[in-house]
Amino acid sequence: MTLHQARDQQFDPMLQISKRALASSGSGIIILDAASPSYPIVFANDAFCRMTGHAIEAVQGHDFSFFLSQHHDQQEIDAVYNSLANANEANLILRKCHQDGAEIWCKLLISPIPDATGKITYFIGVQTDITEHKRDEERLAHQSTHDALTGLPNRNLLKDRLQQAMVQTSRSDDGVALLFLDLDHFKLINDSLGHAAGDRMLLDVAERLRACVREGDTVSRHGGDEFVLVLREIDQSHHVAAICEKIFQTIADPFFIQGHSFHVTCSIGIALYPQDGQDTATLFKYADMALYQAKDQGRNHYQFFSSEMNERMLERVTLDEALRSAIANDELFLHYQPLVSLSTGQLVGLETLVRWQHPKFGMVSPVRFIPVAEESALIASIGEWVLRKACQDMRTWIDNGLTGFQVAVNVSPRQFRDPRLADRIEHVLAEHRIEPCMLSLEITETVLMQNTASSEATLLQLKRLGVDLALDDFGTGYSSLSYLKRFPFDRVKIDRSFVRDITTDADDAAISRAIISMAHSLGIRVVAEGVETEAQCQFLRRHGCDEMQGYYFSRPLPPMEITTLLVEKKHLPENILIPHRSLRTLLLVDADPDILTALQHLLHLDNYQIMTAFSAEEALEVLAQHEVDVMMTGLTLPGMTGIELLSRAMKMHPDVIRMVLSSAVERQHVADDNDRKDLIYKTLIQPWDDQHLRSQLDNAFRHKALADANQRHNLEFHREYKEEIQRLNLQTKALDQTLASANLKLERALDQQQHQATRANTQLDILREMLEHIPLPMIGMDDDGVIVFLNTTAETLFAAEGLTIGQDARALLPAFYDAIDSMEADHTLPVQINCQDYRVTCLRMGEHSLSRGNLLTLVKQEENA
Repeated sequence: MTLHQARDQQFDPMLQISKRALASSGSGIIILDAASPSYPIVFANDAFCRMTGHAIEAVQGHDFSFFLSQHHDQQEIDAVYNSLANANEANLILRKCHQDGAEIWCKLLISPIPDATGKITYFIGVQTDITEHKRDEERLAHQSTHDALTGLPNRNLLKDRLQQAMVQTSRSDDGVALLFLDLDHFKLINDSLGHAAGDRMLLDVAERLRACVREGDTVSRHGGDEFVLVLREIDQSHHVAAICEKIFQTIADPFFIQGHSFHVTCSIGIALYPQDGQDTATLFKYADMALYQAKDQGRNHYQFFSSEMNERMLERVTLDEALRSAIANDELFLHYQPLVSLSTGQLVGLETLVRWQHPKFGMVSPVRFIPVAEESALIASIGEWVLRKACQDMRTWIDNGLTGFQVAVNVSPRQFRDPRLADRIEHVLAEHRIEPCMLSLEITETVLMQNTASSEATLLQLKRLGVDLALDDFGTGYSSLSYLKRFPFDRVKIDRSFVRDITTDADDAAISRAIISMAHSLGIRVVAEGVETEAQCQFLRRHGCDEMQGYYFSRPLPPMEITTLLVEKKHLPENILIPHRSLRTLLLVDADPDILTALQHLLHLDNYQIMTAFSAEEALEVLAQHEVDVMMTGLTLPGMTGIELLSRAMKMHPDVIRMVLSSAVERQHVADDNDRKDLIYKTLIQPWDDQHLRSQLDNAFRHKALADANQRHNLEFHREYKEEIQRLNLQTKALDQTLASANLKLERALDQQQHQATRANTQLDILREMLEHIPLPMIGMDDDGVIVFLNTTAETLFAAEGLTIGQDARALLPAFYDAIDSMEADHTLPVQINCQDYRVTCLRMGEHSLSRGNLLTLVKQEENA
């Protein structure tokens, strides 16, 4: 055998192994023929065919270009062929399509194979399936640019999209709109139904927003309930406004979640490119400012950015910085506005109002700095400072003998959410030695809306503390009626917006009367804010309002001026409190002064107090300031018709008897209107008959007197009824307190008896245990000779006799019992038991206790004794 044959025989097994290894490899392997410039595939293993879905017959013999046919990067293909031409390695990531249609990713490494002489004759390609790895990369890439909940682009991708839109717009005359959108009061849904329901709503909102914009626009989520939209190719702002209106309509449709129907609104802030900013950061900042402004307008609004907003925002930042040092620099101080009783005219309270005197800005209005303090969380520090300073002033007034009034302090939403609010207030009151009943806390209903269950718990804590609670700005929110019923308020304050036109606006008058009536029915006192005129004050007093505050009595004053006011005991004018009505009051209204003069001349002897007005506005002013019995008006008046005046008078002053003095033509218009039967008591015609007119007026006053008498009777009945109910309630409360006190005493007595019984049982158990372990036989018998106690030693001694508790000793041990029965006290008796001598000691029970019977002790006698 030649050396060459021997070597071939030696390597033949290795060739077989290599061939099987290539065929069995888990990686896809192909071999290319290097001799041909098309590099045909001369070998492909099973793994390669499985990866591509091709049969071996469809692969072998094809050029290498067949393998690269689905790869679209020509530069990479050219680089691979260049490497092969230079007999170098080549790397390539291929995105291919499997024969079954599925997308696959492969990594291909091609290496040259030289022959024995070093010439490159073949290339081997090793292909690895990296599809899962690529999918993982894509998932991670998607997660880094998209919101996990909604799948919308996130903040990172949004900035890129906005930048692309700005670049594209720079090549045209169009613009880009950036919209910041925030759902109004979304937190209520999360708090009431949980985060799962909130997430469901956010998904629905995302879908609705997608439907509102074009394909090239972007809807993204920034987190929470905030969404951001990029609108491309916007040429005019009204196009943006139209999209905002479309969004409002879409969001307004009800959301159905967990079997509940919800309605939400949204607020939108808008910044435009290139008008408002030239970079993404500026546009983001300005859109956020506009969103804040939209919310400040009452929500459910959209707002375009303006340069004035930027100025206001800069002012807010400046104020925020200055406000942080205001307390430390002693720049804050308090004013107090008095509250007076409309029944006594006396001062009954002071509302605390914080003021800020800045060394540079001068006097800063609370309207400017309180919202800034709320946003920056400084309101908590300011609120505590106000409470402490108010208590200091209260302490000063008390020490000077000035008492009999409460001081009211406003509680901000942020303060109210503090779980330790009641503890903080209690601590400050105790520190200044102020009784809780002297402090009133004013809370707006917007504070209560955020979490009613938590609000109720906080209010109950404050009520247990003993402070007074007032519901401020009543009627301006959404759920005031339920709040009055549910929460333990002592006072309700009618908002100044209802008081301003109370003497001329029938709706404001009706709302105020309804608030007073409703609050009184619930046992709640009523305070009117913003009272500036005598007419307003008179109207409120006549309709039962308890207290008022406003410039009519006093503007807010510093503590020193309040002290003067308290010392001087300033009060409301007497005419407000006790109106003199010795005469019957008649109001004549007509635009013609001659008619008014003629009527006054005709009626001057009829003992009327006559008032006149030339217009409806003057008439309403008179009605507000005076208690008018009868009003007679013409139908033609400046400003409004006589019918309109009568309608307002009926709503605002229903007790006034209303008459009309009209022409024949005007009377026909009145008669034709059946709806006016309750509006007009009597219609008189011009020219009038003097005697007939006087007679009809007299009848009207009689009618008024009868109605007043009935009203007084009803009021007296209701007063007596209310007093009787109050008396019964007091009696019931007294009986309840007496019963509660008796029950408490009984519980204490029973507890004491139980304690004594427990202690006695414990002592008895201890005694029994002690007797049980005494090494002397001991037997307890009652007066009838029944065994009630037997210790272990005694049971052993009398085992033969079968002595046990409950048996009769006279029957079992007759001789022993007779001997014991004849023993004298403090003596011992010798006995023999089981051939053993004992001496028995008998203790007669009952000398120092309620026990009866005998306790026997047996002492064994030793033989040498």
